[in-house]
Amino acid sequence: MSVALDLPQVSVEQIEIHAEDLDPARAAKIYAEYGALVVRGLMKPYVAKLREEIEACAQESIALLGEAKKITEGWTTPNGTLFLPAPAHFKRQQQIMVLGFNYYTSATFFRSAFDPKTVDLARAVLGENVELFINGQCLYKEPVGGHPKHLHQDAAYFEHRYEGPLAMLGYVVDTNLENGALHVVPGSHKLGVLKHVDTFSHLGLEHEEWPWERALPVCGKAGDAIFFHVKTIHGSKENHSTSARPVFIHRYRAADDYVVVSATTTDNRAEAEKKRDAVKKENQRGLMVCGTRRYDAGRMA
Repeated sequence: MSVALDLPQVSVEQIEIHAEDLDPARAAKIYAEYGALVVRGLMKPYVAKLREEIEACAQESIALLGEAKKITEGWTTPNGTLFLPAPAHFKRQQQIMVLGFNYYTSATFFRSAFDPKTVDLARAVLGENVELFINGQCLYKEPVGGHPKHLHQDAAYFEHRYEGPLAMLGYVVDTNLENGALHVVPGSHKLGVLKHVDTFSHLGLEHEEWPWERALPVCGKAGDAIFFHVKTIHGSKENHSTSARPVFIHRYRAADDYVVVSATTTDNRAEAEKKRDAVKKENQRGLMVCGTRRYDAGRMA
């Protein structure tokens, strides 16, 4: 039986607003209802420099591929880039999935995480005390066959004790159905954490249960931003264009929240679930983007 047949039928226009007249309260209301929000032009001030730096990192990563180490998730190069197996027609045996590009390597990327309008929106969704979760992420689809990321929930990878992170994904280039636009399933954040399976691109939902037709593609210009809940189903298809399709991600969470289950495969998720109740907030602190951090012994347990 198919899950959640009563999910709302939503158009992109129903979940989009524009950066120049962004009202945080209205944006938070859309996000709460659908678990997804599009803000046109929000990251436009940063994307030209980010694109330059991301492409330099991609070329550096390819040059380092001979030094890559095999890990559970694929191969990782000395600069921290993750590669996956490439399709048969590809020019190499490995293709880039996650670039070693983050707040430690790019000042522009770091500054964009503190964009005032973005922080105001995060505050409207999460409350006054908000921290960054993880050190930023850059997903990179190489030209002519760049990997798909099957529909999934981020909560399968990092399930949190409380609300969990608000993610902001920014388009670095104009992005459409040819080069791998993000797909979201509005309203799916209300379903809880669903069972995932192992896929080519790590954890994902059963394709028969969650085919691409159940998701809403969000095409956009460089600088457009898509916000989504940690439990919102999302993913992206292959890049069939002749140019790379990078995106960057910031994640925000309430300052007292923390990961209780961390995983990349069904096996290590099953093991992590056994230890869920013993996990504490300790050593999971992120940099504050607004508000302050208060010690609370009850929340630390």
